[in-house]
Amino acid sequence: TALRNARAHWGIENGLHWVLDVAFREDDCRVRVDNAAQNFAVMRHIVVNLLKAVQGTKVGIKNRRLRAVWDHDFMLRVLMGGAHVG
Repeated sequence: TALRNARAHWGIENGLHWVLDVAFREDDCRVRVDNAAQNFAVMRHIVVNLLKAVQGTKVGIKNRRLRAVWDHDFMLRVLMGGAHVG
């Protein structure tokens, strides 16, 4: 039914927004210049998809993001779409 489809759509939207807010504190972003907010949103979505592509780790997106900052080999894995480096 239409109601079920609408609920499913908003469930997906809410789930993605929650990930973006937890991992990137998106709700706290105060960028308001020209298209900067939209550009940041696109970049965050790309990063979430790259982080999700990394296999072999059971941690959440926020911790994967932090690990990529601390571990350059892991960052390369993320940037290579999850492929093992080395």
